[in-house]
Amino acid sequence: MSVFYDNPVVLDRREGPYGEVVLRRHGELLQIIANGCFLMDTSDGRSERLLVDAALAALDAREEPNVLIGGLGVGFSLAHAAANPRWGAVTVVEREPAVIDWHRHGPLSELSRDALADPRTEIVEADLVEYVHETSDTYDALCLDIDNGPDWTVTEGNDGLYSASGLAGCARVLRPGGVLAVWSAQPSPEFEGTLWNAGFQQVRTEEIPVARGVPDVVHLAVRPG
Repeated sequence: MSVFYDNPVVLDRREGPYGEVVLRRHGELLQIIANGCFLMDTSDGRSERLLVDAALAALDAREEPNVLIGGLGVGFSLAHAAANPRWGAVTVVEREPAVIDWHRHGPLSELSRDALADPRTEIVEADLVEYVHETSDTYDALCLDIDNGPDWTVTEGNDGLYSASGLAGCARVLRPGGVLAVWSAQPSPEFEGTLWNAGFQQVRTEEIPVARGVPDVVHLAVRPG
């Protein structure tokens, strides 16, 4: 029997490098709140799984490709990638130390325990917007889910990822023929144009049906090579 509560219960509240982050439980759901704004919960995960699957499907037949996941969140993308033996390595970049700790030692570990124990998995504590400009590592696929999308950012600075400069950083860490997959809470024709102008090819958008309202989407693009 499912038990639901009228009000969410705060499990942890911390001041992070980018403001306050809160983990709370609402009935059976775990929710992450940043600076008072709801970010995500454990209710579904279809769009996070599509993000990973669409990137893999868009790759060529290269063996054991490696994937960079931008944003740990509640762990859906990480768990789904680690469950697929085709990925050779799974790197997750997360800038909030509290979120990483909730996965390693807190309530979110129930979703990511197996993935974190996988030797292919690496967690990097860093700001993704900075990471793509600074790292010397390269990847076959980038699966990015760090905000609500290019037209609706809730965290200051994240909009830089969707700009020409941010996409240049993404292209820099992608290997030739590598795939960029970007989650968004709504379609963005303008962002598609930015991807084309940044030199990406095979730009397209896949929709994830939702019960009500505008569908979530995954924007896909391929680095030439």
